[in-house]
Amino acid sequence: MSKKLEITLKRSVIGRKEDQKRTVEALGLKKLNDTVVHDDTPQIRGMVNKVSHLVTVKEV
Repeated sequence: MSKKLEITLKRSVIGRKEDQKRTVEALGLKKLNDTVVHDDTPQIRGMVNKVSHLVTVKEV
């Protein structure tokens, strides 16, 4: 079974660059403390690295 990542939005996207806002939206996060679960793929890892200062990640 593939690994999963639990991604939680911990900081607001207000005042952030547009590409960071779109990345957070593409991950499926809308509000603070929203949590989503994604497969651990290179694409998702890249998105998480781009907004790592806004989210927390836990391997499930």
